[in-house]
Amino acid sequence: METKELICIGCPMGCPLTVEVTQNEVSKVTGNTCPKGDAYARKEVTNPTRIVTSTIKVEGSRRRFISVKTKEDIPKDKIFACMQEINTIRAKAPVAVGDVLLEDVAGTKVAVVATKPAEPAQEDI
Repeated sequence: METKELICIGCPMGCPLTVEVTQNEVSKVTGNTCPKGDAYARKEVTNPTRIVTSTIKVEGSRRRFISVKTKEDIPKDKIFACMQEINTIRAKAPVAVGDVLLEDVAGTKVAVVATKPAEPAQEDI
């Protein structure tokens, strides 16, 4: 049996969790004060995932950069590959919140979407 110590991020409580793992399966979770802690611990130990947030350059707008994120969480071991692909993206204004800027990041079948808008630059009159 292996024991892992985690801090839950499922809710604002931040409970200290103890996870017992037997033969690569979670056998017991303690320390959680709500069901989210149990679910978080089981997922974090067996299949850790994260939502990735970053910024990309925008052309044709006064806003030089906009924030982006993965639409869903991706496997933790794909974060660096995801960031390499995000760093190659360039958007052209106009961009709306929710626009898909990359369909399938790092082979995860998860899209990268805009989380800030970028309006076209206004010509000086």
